[in-house]
Amino acid sequence: MFLPTKIYFIVFGLLTIAGGLMGYVKAGSTASLIAGSISGVLLLVAAFLLPAHVVVGLTIAIIVSLLLAGRFLPAFFKTGKLMPNGLMALLSILGIIFAIAAWMRK
Repeated sequence: MFLPTKIYFIVFGLLTIAGGLMGYVKAGSTASLIAGSISGVLLLVAAFLLPAHVVVGLTIAIIVSLLLAGRFLPAFFKTGKLMPNGLMALLSILGIIFAIAAWMRK
């Protein structure tokens, strides 16, 4: 029942960690490395809490997705850059949708 949501948050978490690493390698941004790692690990934790601890897992997932959307959506509208702002905004919005849909099914 929660398998697609779990898979999505695993992929989202891994991409977020990879994005933080890319930000560090390309721009020397320690903030990207730290924020990407923390956000990605939290998304992975949320995924692995499903389906045993649905409320906690989905709560973590939606909070992290909302925070990432709040960071990347305005940046995308301001710069119009697809990488990383557009991609992360899209992934964050999809994360919110997945979390809400899973919450409604629980």
